[in-house]
Amino acid sequence: MATPPHLRLEGIYTQRQAGFFMQRIKLPAGLISSEQARKVADIADKHARGVVHLTVRESIELHWLTEEALVPVARALTSVGLVSRGACGGAVRGVVCGALGCAGAPRLEALSRRMHRHFTGNPRFERLPKKFKIGLEANESSGRHLIQDIGIVPAGDDTYNIYCAGGLGREPMPGFLLAEGVPEGGLIPLIEVVVDIYAERGAAGKRLKHLVAQLGREAFRDLVFSDAHARESFPSTASHFDTLLPLANGAEGRLEASVFAGELQADRLRALAAFADRWSGGILTVNSDQNIAFYLGADAPAAEAETALKDAGFAAATSAGEVPFRVCPGNHECILGLAPTRDVAAALVEAMGEEGRALTWALSGCPNSCAQPQLADVGIICARTEKEGEERVPRFDLHRKGEGAFAEAVEKGLTLTQLLDRANNVR
Repeated sequence: MATPPHLRLEGIYTQRQAGFFMQRIKLPAGLISSEQARKVADIADKHARGVVHLTVRESIELHWLTEEALVPVARALTSVGLVSRGACGGAVRGVVCGALGCAGAPRLEALSRRMHRHFTGNPRFERLPKKFKIGLEANESSGRHLIQDIGIVPAGDDTYNIYCAGGLGREPMPGFLLAEGVPEGGLIPLIEVVVDIYAERGAAGKRLKHLVAQLGREAFRDLVFSDAHARESFPSTASHFDTLLPLANGAEGRLEASVFAGELQADRLRALAAFADRWSGGILTVNSDQNIAFYLGADAPAAEAETALKDAGFAAATSAGEVPFRVCPGNHECILGLAPTRDVAAALVEAMGEEGRALTWALSGCPNSCAQPQLADVGIICARTEKEGEERVPRFDLHRKGEGAFAEAVEKGLTLTQLLDRANNVR
């Protein structure tokens, strides 16, 4: 059953199982307070089978909600200032920040949150043909700036390079450099022009990348900068409360708790909230690897904090034996999923050798590529299913990094047995 548009705008999708819904919670730059995290854990226990899902776009999803639970859940989220408006549907999604492990993180985190506030809940940005994604990255190393509708990368001296019209899914297309050296005050006006052009000219159900492919990059750039608003620059107004991170430099004193496949039990989320209260100023950060990161206070002894995190039952994401693995919900819950992704990922980790464990992995349960497999060392997409006897079984495409912007398929149509064999021998 298709999700009604008014529910999608509130961050709600119908689930694969009839009568159940998924609620997505937008987190600006992935930040959530310990109080908010405990409220989410309480909601999960009451309405979502005691589990939350962390996404690669730094948000939280609650699955298995009944229709009767949607309003109480919305009230509970609102009571602690959590927002879901625009988390799904044809709107500007949550503004992600993949820069929080790097120097200069507080400034970029604050910018992400300001942009998030600007675009969330504004009806002008809720009439879009499809979703519109904005992301800030500290540099170009991850490649995530190329998968956004707007990707923002610092260029020095408080200016930024703007990449545009990227996306993965069934038709991967790297973003192109739209503008260089844009001052911070010019980011929102420029993005507004791009969003307005997309709203006016984009085809229903198509991402910005399709409009740019139709018009051509230069024609699109000319269209953007023919609008005087694109060159406007808002004055920068400093705030004492710009950053929520406890560190002056986000590259130091950072710990990351590993969460396999982004699936986190409610009681474990409470344990992380308690850790945040003690060590990181009551702030947790959902990051793009589906883990939870913490930024320690300036006087917090890092070694003692790491021991406390381990005592709370969490391995550090950099621990030996922990395989970096992004995983979408697949057909466990998603209406589009073709494979039981969490089960497949666990089997892959079990099968892989030591060399494979040193690589980054990502598994998507359908060609929409929500786990960003094209950005991993080893990316896997369940491309289709085939009938075997009375059942339909998944077939997987295996992607590896090469010279291009995105990893490309090196083998297609693998059975699960073949896929596990490749994992055992991957180099």
